[in-house]
Amino acid sequence: MAKDILQAGALLGALSVIIGAFTAHGLKQFLDANQLEIFQTGVRYQYYHTFAILITGLVALKQANKFFRYAYWAFFTGIVLFSGSLYLLSSRFVLGIESWTWLGPITPIGGLFFIIGWVCLFLGIRKLAR
Repeated sequence: MAKDILQAGALLGALSVIIGAFTAHGLKQFLDANQLEIFQTGVRYQYYHTFAILITGLVALKQANKFFRYAYWAFFTGIVLFSGSLYLLSSRFVLGIESWTWLGPITPIGGLFFIIGWVCLFLGIRKLAR
C-alpha cells in the first residue's frame, strides 16, 4: 500500500509541475487576472495535497493501517474535485463550457475531502503510537 501511495504522490507531483507551467506559459494570455488567480489556487492546493499524499505514504511505510489508505483516497479525491473544479471554473470561457454552473458547488466538496484526509492521517498516526 505505501509504495502505491508514494508512486501516486510522485505522479501527482509531476502533474502539478506540468499544470503550473502550463498556467504560467500557456493560459496566461487567455485568462484575466481573477481567472488566473483561481487557476493558480487549484495548482497550489494540488501541490499541498500531493505533499500530504507523500507524507501519508512515508508514514505508511512504518506500519500500514486503514486510515492511511482512507487518507490517500480522500486527498486524491480532494485534488480531483477541488483543484479540478477550479481549473474548469477559471477556464470555462476558454473551453466553451460556460453553461457548466454546477461546477461551483463541487469545489467545497473537494475541500471537505481534504479535511477528511487530514483527519484520517491524524487517526492513522495516532494508531501508530499505540
